[in-house]
Amino acid sequence: MGVLRRALPALLAIAAAYADARGAHGAARDLLLGAIPVAAVAALEEFGTFLETREDAVRAAQAVLWALALALLVLSSAARSASGAAHTLPPLGASALVAALAVFAAKLFVGAVAILRRSPLARPAKP
Repeated sequence: MGVLRRALPALLAIAAAYADARGAHGAARDLLLGAIPVAAVAALEEFGTFLETREDAVRAAQAVLWALALALLVLSSAARSASGAAHTLPPLGASALVAALAVFAAKLFVGAVAILRRSPLARPAKP
């Protein structure tokens, strides 16, 4: 799975949070609607990769985090669609978006720790 495809849902969520901060709630809703299918594909690919290996705890954690991020993006988008005519940001929509951003941060942390553990610099030198 390409790096851009993995990063795109997070980038769209960040752009949606920025749009919300600027008061452009309709644009934020559209950005979230764009992030959902990309996150769904990424979640399915990560789960498929986990099913192939089954031994990698990092893959399992990433698959669970993708599913959680996808659910939060859908929840934020659904909460916004109910108040679309009022052009307001419902608290549930904002909270779900912030939680999704936190999940993306956790995904980044888990991935960074896995990379650092596999790094040759992290292994002790052989005597």
